[in-house]
Amino acid sequence: MDILTIAGLGKSFGSQRVLADLSFSVPEGSIYGFIGKNGSGKTTTMKIVLGLLQSDAGEISICGEKVRYGDTRTNRFIGYLPDVPEFYGFMTAKEYLRLCGEITGMPSALIKTKSEELLELVGLADVKKRIGTFSRGMKQRLGIAQALLNEPRLLICDEPTSALDPIGRREILDILLKVKERTTVLFSTHVLTDVEAICDRVGILDGGKLVLTGSVSELKTTHARHSCSVTFRTQADAAVFRADPRLSMMKTSMRVNDPSLTIQAEDPEQAMALIIRILGDTGLVPLHLETAEPKLEDIFLEVVR
Repeated sequence: MDILTIAGLGKSFGSQRVLADLSFSVPEGSIYGFIGKNGSGKTTTMKIVLGLLQSDAGEISICGEKVRYGDTRTNRFIGYLPDVPEFYGFMTAKEYLRLCGEITGMPSALIKTKSEELLELVGLADVKKRIGTFSRGMKQRLGIAQALLNEPRLLICDEPTSALDPIGRREILDILLKVKERTTVLFSTHVLTDVEAICDRVGILDGGKLVLTGSVSELKTTHARHSCSVTFRTQADAAVFRADPRLSMMKTSMRVNDPSLTIQAEDPEQAMALIIRILGDTGLVPLHLETAEPKLEDIFLEVVR
């Protein structure tokens, strides 16, 4: 069953077209990575899904019910974590969750039980200090707890890791993997390594349209090639290597970021063997040499203008 279905979604702001015939679906029990450049329309899509912004065309359904602008009934299925969640800084985490539960009409006993469970899930069960003293990562974790309070069928996370340090990012990703056991996750981001770490399926947004979709493994198999990377001490060494005519005789593509080169080839073993021969013949000594499987970044750069 698909928890979220978007069909033919369109949106413009004046003469600027943001979304054009956007269509995709999110299967139940998955973490769906919704990725694109900054300004590609990810947040606009989220606002339309939440009924906060009116679309120009298309339809959205959540758990089989149509989303309508200004009508928040379908939001009972949704938990939402914005990129910068806001809180009352004078409250503790427990006090804030109690307030959220009371606003939505949850029974007091259920609020207490769910709050304790969710604060344990996000690693804030023993934190007594005021939210105003929380780090950015702690606020994101509290935001996830708040978004899960109503036991949503769909959790929407809008760039939850974009401003976090590596430890904070890893904490949020680990929580989202745990959350998958209880809800479906739509993970909107431009941090491609995060998508590779936790997502089952991916949709790449560009020019207001979904230009590629599928599982991460499917996309790696069909839309990118293995690569060989070689890094030299100096740009001069890299230039000597790059000028070798044997490189042009193979079916390869090369990305240059002096003094590093990334070579993509249909046959990675053959490409690596050639690189080693060139190094031996020229006497060049690289600082770093490796072969790697396709990365989501390679696919993204391949399909996004």
